[in-house]
This record gives sequence, structure tokens and C-alpha cells, in this order.
Amino acid sequence: MQCPYCKQDNDKVINSRPAMDGLSVKRRRECLNCSRRYTTYERIEEAPLKAIKKDGRRVPFDRNKIRQGIEKACEKRPVSSEQIEAAVSEIERDVYNRFDREVPTKYVGELVMQKLKGLDHVAYVRFASVYKEFKDLSEFMEEAKSLMGKKEGKR
Repeated sequence: MQCPYCKQDNDKVINSRPAMDGLSVKRRRECLNCSRRYTTYERIEEAPLKAIKKDGRRVPFDRNKIRQGIEKACEKRPVSSEQIEAAVSEIERDVYNRFDREVPTKYVGELVMQKLKGLDHVAYVRFASVYKEFKDLSEFMEEAKSLMGKKEGKR
């Protein structure tokens, strides 16, 4: 592993442990050249999964796109990066458990909305307004009312 500081390829592993999602290993390393420490993550190389877009195109499945969408929806909301990472990992795990080669982006989008609904209602509505392509304010209001009805039903 190349040191991110001095760029030398000479290190030792100090500590290894499973990462929180269980799909990767977190390793603390120390460069034997400059003595600085850094963290790396190892993931199992899986058969490439393709995402099927609405227009039929097939693109590589990318967990970072899911994270970016959730982060954008949760911007300036009280949702921690740990909660976002946990949601992304749960979505990724679900996708890999259900699909071998291809997953419809519609399925992924629905999973994201489901996770956001549990995390933060404002983030959910933000994501849903883009994902569901609301044409006007009435569609937006219907979605908000459905959330408000569920929230009032919990009281």
C-alpha cells in the first residue's frame, strides 16, 4: 500500500477490524519510511453489478451515487454521517442480496426513499420531489400530506 504522505510503498499493518457495515475491513497502517499512520479499507471484489436506468441504459452500480443522493437530501438536516453511511450500507447489502447481475434504478430509488423516510421527513420530501419528478405544487403537497397523516397517526 502506498503511503498517502510520502508515497513510499513500505508499511506495516498495526490493527485490522471489520468495518461497521460488515462488508469491508478497516486497517490502520504505519509507513515504515515516514512513520505516519493512515487508514485503509478493503472490500470484497464482487462480480460487477449493473444498474438499469429508466431509458434502458446499463451503468455500473455505484454506492457513491447513493451516498451523494442521500447527502444532498440531508444537507443542513440533523442527520449524521454515520446514519447516512449505515443507510447506504443497508441499501447496498439489500441490492447485492436480491440481484446477481442487474438492478433496476427504480428499485434502488425506492429503497433510498424508504430509508430517508425513517431518517428525516424533510430529506425524504427533498429526495422524492426529484426522484418522482413532481410536475407541480399539488403533487408535492400530496406527498407532504401523506407524511403528515402518518405522523399524526403515530400520536
